[in-house]
Amino acid sequence: MEIAKEFIGQYGYFAIYGLLALGVIGMPIPDEVMMTFVGYLASISVLNYSVSIIVSFGGAFTGGLLSYAIGKKAGRPLVVKYGKWVGVNPKRLGRVEGWFLKYGYWSIILGYFIPGIRHLMCCFSGISRMAIGKYVVISGIGAFIWCVVFITIGFYVGVLT
Repeated sequence: MEIAKEFIGQYGYFAIYGLLALGVIGMPIPDEVMMTFVGYLASISVLNYSVSIIVSFGGAFTGGLLSYAIGKKAGRPLVVKYGKWVGVNPKRLGRVEGWFLKYGYWSIILGYFIPGIRHLMCCFSGISRMAIGKYVVISGIGAFIWCVVFITIGFYVGVLT
């Protein structure tokens, strides 16, 4: 987290955007902690609250789109080839895909709030060939709510201290 704080301190909004995009793709970045810190910085007027939300949303959304694209292009071949090492066989993949196509929209929105799951939901949207238009809308809603919640928590923690 110290590296993220230094990076944000030095590069500001560009760092927030980039770190969130990488975090949603699956890099080990503590997204929720970082956004809470961004909210705190907004509460002490180092960053602007509204701009922080917009930039965070942009980073999270970009990461989600990249993860979707990775899933769509490379996901299925990787799962078929290496899935046996993590207990995923074609039958399980089919069941998960059916479940995802039935409940995927809600799982994408809620998945943003569960570390580790958010990365899988975005990627699995691509693997299951969810329509890009639907994915963009649902992922956008999830990313926006997620950013607002955590930045607002940080903001009010800063105001109360």
